Amino acid sequence: MCLGIPMRITAMDGHAARCESRGIGREVSLFLLPTGSVEIGDFVMVHVGYAIEKVDPRAARERRALAAEMQDPDA
Repeated sequence: MCLGIPMRITAMDGHAARCESRGIGREVSLFLLPTGSVEIGDFVMVHVGYAIEKVDPRAARERRALAAEMQDPDA
């Protein structure tokens, strides 16, 4: 099983992007996505530094909520 984190693209330069989630930013490779399939403002699932799929904002919110629920020790 792999864990992907939904992140929003804030900047792009070729196959590299700056992404952010909950105030944490990181450099992400877009190499695994089709060229031109994402743009600044889009959400992507990030796994070990690679964007592995584009997701819509609703799905990104749902996945963030699920991750937060899994981290809650009282859940």
